[in-house]
Amino acid sequence: MPDPQPGPFLWRDDVHVWQYFLLAALGVIAGFTNVMAGGGSLLTMPAMIFLGMPPAMANGTNRVALLAQNVTAVSRFRKKGFSDFKLSLSLALCTLPGAVIGAFAAVKIDPSWFKRLLALVMIGALIMILRGGRRKKGTPEKASKARTVWAHIGMVGVGFYGGFIQAGVGFILMALLNGVLLLDLVRVNMHKVFIVGIYMVPSLIVFALPGDVAWLAGIILAVGNSAGAWAGTHAAVRGGDKLIRVVFAIAVIAMAVILVVKA
Repeated sequence: MPDPQPGPFLWRDDVHVWQYFLLAALGVIAGFTNVMAGGGSLLTMPAMIFLGMPPAMANGTNRVALLAQNVTAVSRFRKKGFSDFKLSLSLALCTLPGAVIGAFAAVKIDPSWFKRLLALVMIGALIMILRGGRRKKGTPEKASKARTVWAHIGMVGVGFYGGFIQAGVGFILMALLNGVLLLDLVRVNMHKVFIVGIYMVPSLIVFALPGDVAWLAGIILAVGNSAGAWAGTHAAVRGGDKLIRVVFAIAVIAMAVILVVKA
C-alpha cells in the first residue's frame, strides 16, 4: 500500500485521535518546562517525528505551539509584576536576522541530518542540565554598558539557533542573560519568553510558506503548551526546577538514543 498522503491540516490522512491527545499532554509538560528552564521542544519535536511527521514539518508545527506558549507566559509574568519591555524588545529585535537565516537553513536540511543534529543538541542540553546548579544572581541595574552590548550581539547567534532547531534554545538564553547581564533567574525567564515569542513569528512564516506546518496538530499542541506555560510562570516566580531536571534528563537520554538509532 502507498504511504498515506498529508491532508490540508494534517501530517497524515490516517491520524488517530489519541495522537492529538498525546500532543496536547506533551504540550503541557513542554510549556511548563520551557518557562521554568527550557528544552520542552526536545520532548515535543521527537514525539512528532516518532508519530510519522517529517522532521521539517515537526520543526515548523512546533513553532505554532511555542508562539502561543510565550504569549501566555509574557502575559502572566506581567500580571505578576515582572516586565521590562524596553530591554526585552531590544534583545528580541537582535535575534530576528539570525532567526530568518536559521529557519531557511532548517527547511533545506536533509531529514536524516536534522535528526542527528537534534540528537546532538539533546545530548548537549542534558550535559547542561546535569551541570546546572545555582547561577549567580544580580539585578538589571548592575549590568555595564559593555555587558549589555555583548548580550545584544549574542542574541544574533541565539536567533540563528532558534530559527534553525529551536530545541534547547532556552538553556542558551538562560546562560547568556544570567551570565552576561547578571539577571536573576526569574527575570531571565521573563525576558526569555518575550524574546522567543518575537523571533518565533518570522521563523514560523518561513516554515509555513512551503507548507511545513501541520496546522491542526500545531493548534492542539499550542493549547497544551499554553496551559503548561500558565502553570510554569507561577512556578518560575516561586523558583526551583530540580525535579524537572531529573525527569527531563531521563527523557533526553532515551530520545537521543532513539534518534541516533533511527537516523
